[in-house]
Amino acid sequence: MERGRFGDVVVGTAGDVAGGVVDPKAALGKVRATVGPRALLALAAGLALGYLLARSRLRA
Repeated sequence: MERGRFGDVVVGTAGDVAGGVVDPKAALGKVRATVGPRALLALAAGLALGYLLARSRLRA
C-alpha cells in the first residue's frame, strides 16, 4: 500500500469512528453492509480461539 493511500485510509477510518459516535444506528448499518459472512466467521473463530487460549493459560 502506498503511503499516501495509507494516510487516506487512516483518516477515513477516524471519520467513520467519529460518525459512529454521533449516529450509532447508521454506523452499525454501514458495518453490516461492509462486513461479509466470511469476515464474521473469521472474527467469531478468532474470538473463540482467543478465549480458549486465555482460559488454558489461566489454569496453568
